[in-house]
Amino acid sequence: MASPQPKPEKQQIALKIPEDLAPVYVNLARITHSPSEMIFDFALMVPSGKPGSANVKTQVLMSPLSAKLFYNALGENLSKFEAKFGEINIPGGSSLAEHLFKPPQK
Repeated sequence: MASPQPKPEKQQIALKIPEDLAPVYVNLARITHSPSEMIFDFALMVPSGKPGSANVKTQVLMSPLSAKLFYNALGENLSKFEAKFGEINIPGGSSLAEHLFKPPQK
């Protein structure tokens, strides 16, 4: 009988964040793809801007494998967040941008 293979240890990677790196706030994402890449455009839509327009703040390109791993990691972290802080409720019937920037109800 063969002995079980030891599980590989998770490697911690030290991220070096440049001191002058400024965080960017976004509230809209567009995802497109080619056969070899996933493209994420992150944008900021503000109510005072031109209707239907948003300013892209950054674009991230990933391989499909990296995107899938990111998807899994994001889901895991959202689950941990909700376990600690409560469920994140998604508004129904419209896009998030429409929900955030709709005109006041009369």
